[in-house]
Amino acid sequence: MTLERSIAIIFLALCAAYGYAAFVTMQANLLPFEMNMSFLPNTMPKVLSIAGAVIALIIIFGSPSPTSSGSGSGGLQISQLKPFHIAQAVGILLAMAAYAMLLRPLGFIGSTTLFLTGTGFLLGERKLHVMLPIALSAAFLIWFLVEKLLDIVLRPWPWFIVTS
Repeated sequence: MTLERSIAIIFLALCAAYGYAAFVTMQANLLPFEMNMSFLPNTMPKVLSIAGAVIALIIIFGSPSPTSSGSGSGGLQISQLKPFHIAQAVGILLAMAAYAMLLRPLGFIGSTTLFLTGTGFLLGERKLHVMLPIALSAAFLIWFLVEKLLDIVLRPWPWFIVTS
């Protein structure tokens, strides 16, 4: 079994769990007035779980690519993982977890700026004088769009800075 199909099986299991949460758990917790709405809070999770499951099934049961037939050198094999940047991928996953944990204490702008700068550095960008203004302006722009245009409240600054 190739690595793509192994990952697709894991992805299918995750989509099944996410779909169960969207179709059963979230559906049971809807408020009475939400039942008649055309777009529910669980509509997007339902679509994502179905789309993910379909894509995983296509990968699992799809015909092998023309490059993988014959010598068996096509596709990803577990023995071929060495040239990939596994450390960078794990570092980015750890950075995402740290971002989620630092979101409340540092605020949205601070934690997003730190995340974008840190992952940019992890991916090889070394010009801090370029990364920092871009990350800061992107974090502020995203905060402005979400807070002011969508009316979703995000705490922009750290907990010790009190804004009215």
